[in-house]
Amino acid sequence: MAIDISERLEKQLAFIRELDKLKSVKRRTYLLDSSRTENSAEHSWQVALMAILLIEHADADGIDPFRVVKMLLIHDVVEIEAGDTYIYDERAVAGQAKRETRASEKLFGLLPGDQRDELLSLWREFEEGVTPAARFAKSIDRFQPLYHNFLTSGKAWLEHGIDAARVRANVEARIGDGSAELGELAGGLIDEAAVRGYLAG
Repeated sequence: MAIDISERLEKQLAFIRELDKLKSVKRRTYLLDSSRTENSAEHSWQVALMAILLIEHADADGIDPFRVVKMLLIHDVVEIEAGDTYIYDERAVAGQAKRETRASEKLFGLLPGDQRDELLSLWREFEEGVTPAARFAKSIDRFQPLYHNFLTSGKAWLEHGIDAARVRANVEARIGDGSAELGELAGGLIDEAAVRGYLAG
């Protein structure tokens, strides 16, 4: 027996079915028990909750926390098609924007037009990182893996031969761009990680 649903609802459900694939996209950041690396869905969930908890540390006043949460929940949806790009893989980073733009159009294109346009706009806002909300969202997105690396004694950093200079160049300024307080904390964590041998020498 066929189930009769509207075209709009079917498009929404098709997108929801596609989202399940994000659970299979592996990242390089380890869980805090170091048992395995997280997947992109877990990362998106955690950074969204972090934004709610840490919004008071944003540099700009009056940021809409719901807007930040929406950005963080959808920012990695493109990885279903484009895969996760490791921040320290210069070759992969070079082609990342092109891959992810194509993926964004395909994936958000599954939705009804109004929702497609809204999520594409939010995704682009996050990627451009110009608005206060996007800068704070990017700060949280960069802080989470740094904090995990620190709390797992640099497990992923050491596996990939990442030294303090590369972490500073790729992460510290981006965190500080949306939250000076979190940027300062990131700098301190990098210093301490170097002292403890959590970073490649």
